[in-house]
Amino acid sequence: MKAALIGPSQSGKSTLFSAISGKAPAPSGATRLEEAVVAVPDTRLDWLTALYKPKSTVRASIDCLDLPGVSFLDEPGRSSARRLISQVKNSDMFVLVVRSFKNEAVPPYRSEINPARDIRELQVEFILTDLEQVTTRIEKLEKQLKLASKTKAQDEIELAVQLKLQAVLEEERPASAAGLSEQELEPVRSLGLLTLKPLMVVVNVGEDELTRKFDFSEWLDSSIPVLTVCAKLEHELAQLDQQSRIEFMTDLGIQESAADRFVASCYAAMGLISFLTVGEDEVRAWPIRRGTSALDAAGKVHSDIRRGFIRAETMAYADLHTLGDEKAVKAAGKMRLEGKTYIVQDGDIINYRFNV
Repeated sequence: MKAALIGPSQSGKSTLFSAISGKAPAPSGATRLEEAVVAVPDTRLDWLTALYKPKSTVRASIDCLDLPGVSFLDEPGRSSARRLISQVKNSDMFVLVVRSFKNEAVPPYRSEINPARDIRELQVEFILTDLEQVTTRIEKLEKQLKLASKTKAQDEIELAVQLKLQAVLEEERPASAAGLSEQELEPVRSLGLLTLKPLMVVVNVGEDELTRKFDFSEWLDSSIPVLTVCAKLEHELAQLDQQSRIEFMTDLGIQESAADRFVASCYAAMGLISFLTVGEDEVRAWPIRRGTSALDAAGKVHSDIRRGFIRAETMAYADLHTLGDEKAVKAAGKMRLEGKTYIVQDGDIINYRFNV
């Protein structure tokens, strides 16, 4: 699962990416896309590792992409930005990184620090890109429908959906505002529309703004998470060893690093949860989409387990943590045998019974 970080030049986006990934920040003016696989923080795995003492512990992860800073100051800049965005259009979500921090040595985008403006500008560019795609597709469908075709019925259905999307996009609203049903989404998924994908906003602030709240409700749906992060501070924390980092965070009154919150928020925004498997060989978090059945989750572990599925022996992490061990969980009647259609919950610990 891929999360693409996009933001205006001088937003501190690459500094944030470095804090998250551990890679050195891209130099100013870099034009290359950076990529890193980042582990999803999960304290449950730490506790389970201490309990089972496995040979290995495997965390869930996401793939983070860092685009060079974009600029829409002129047509060459806009064209370059659109080329960059097209490189990551198949990402599963987008993170808009905008600037609030003050630093006289780093000139702000458009000569003014204005995170709300930057968010709106990025959003409008996404909308215009989608509108161009939708309009082109409508024109093609209308031509196809004038000819005899075996796909006429499907084309008519898709055209109705595309027209609905076009109407919303022309109002400079994201495609997600069209409120399409799952059935309506099916014929348009292949377009990979930017504004149908999950979105998150990160406001890069100075150390004196860590508790500041931002209201972007004029431009953003209330379901879109907005994180306040000091990328410079997070980058400094990432350079420390674990003990020094804990001490530094304690001195600052920080309980959880913003980098960890960022990764966890991306994971949740993409609709992902983790089920867990445990044992002496391995403790592991398996990423699945929320609403996944026990049968489909079994396929994540191994195709043979899915094929020979019998039952999913399941306990909640919270019950194991409270009661202390599997024996106590069983004694309390908290161990369950679930069937193929059971919807896996975040933190379920599953031992699959199967026969092939």
